[in-house]
Amino acid sequence: MKYIRTNSLKRLFSLKRRSFEDIIITSEDGNSNETFKVVQEPAHSPRPSWRCFSYEEVFEATSGFSPENLVGKGGYAEVYKGVLSDGLEIAVKRLTKTCSDERKEKEFLTEIGTIGHVSHPNVLPLLGCCIDNGLYLIFRFSSRGSVASLLHGENLPVLDWKIRYKIVIGTAKGISYLHKGCQRRIIHRDIKSSNILLTPDFEPLISDFGLAKWLPSQWTHHSIGPIEGTFGHLAPEYYMHGIVDEKTDVFAFGVFLLEIISGRKPVDGSHQSIHSWAKPILNDGEIEKLVDPRLRGVYDVTQLKRLAFAASLCIRASSTWRPTMSEVLEVMLDGETDNERWKMPKEEEQEEFWGFEDLEYDCDSSFSISPEDSISIRSSLTAVH
Repeated sequence: MKYIRTNSLKRLFSLKRRSFEDIIITSEDGNSNETFKVVQEPAHSPRPSWRCFSYEEVFEATSGFSPENLVGKGGYAEVYKGVLSDGLEIAVKRLTKTCSDERKEKEFLTEIGTIGHVSHPNVLPLLGCCIDNGLYLIFRFSSRGSVASLLHGENLPVLDWKIRYKIVIGTAKGISYLHKGCQRRIIHRDIKSSNILLTPDFEPLISDFGLAKWLPSQWTHHSIGPIEGTFGHLAPEYYMHGIVDEKTDVFAFGVFLLEIISGRKPVDGSHQSIHSWAKPILNDGEIEKLVDPRLRGVYDVTQLKRLAFAASLCIRASSTWRPTMSEVLEVMLDGETDNERWKMPKEEEQEEFWGFEDLEYDCDSSFSISPEDSISIRSSLTAVH
């Protein structure tokens, strides 16, 4: 297994005055035949606006990576809050030393190679990176934190329905952009509430592209291993067979939808997944039972019907019968919830497999769990928990 080394990264960024059209970085894994590239999109797409920070800038901004500025920690990264000399608040994602250099560089290239060239109001923009004394990604700091921290944090105000609706619509638009709006198809692979950050006006921003994959347009799907993701969010075809395509994100978005509607965590204390809990409720049409009781009945009934119907489509076990993200948006915004086009054949309905989430807990956790998103897991406005 060969990866581009840190010295090569330094040579790359020493060429930052040159056009990115001439720069391609390839890392091939002989087992999975995966290729990671950093390329410039065609002229009609906006050029990357991120820059290369010096280690001194990052060190000073974070007060020497002071423990007081640590706002999140995962299996492969730590995130520190910082303030640049111009007053801009930043989040510095520092890859830890717990994994091999090859793994760190692969994750670094993967994230910078995907998020580094995207541009959408609902995708967290990359401000820059640093490759001196380690590998660092720099983002704008999200003072409101993640959807997970606000939805499940203790002693915090309950998110009202209007905000929840805004969050799911914006998130769906961001995922749809990644699937169809980019020059290359980007499969995020880790859509979840802790990876959706919020702007001051509660606009959602999709973050953490460490597991993202680029898929060539001629490929219908990609088979990969090992399986990485988060319990309760894994689509059955991905967990069981390693198959990745846009429908992988669609399933995870369905779980996210149910979490927003119900206020429940994706997996409860008894290891029951939210989709297995919601499935019979959706089948019985008793969608009011899905609603977060903390809302005290204050929600838009029409919007609830659309979101619940969209969720029921997204969490179908068969990826063939799940909608695309653009179709999910159509359903949530103005779709008909009894549309015949979404009706599955009876034999397909009978074969829906809903026991796979139990298998997740029988496996070695190191095989299936990826590091949680750590950017703004907690912040000045969120509770530490």
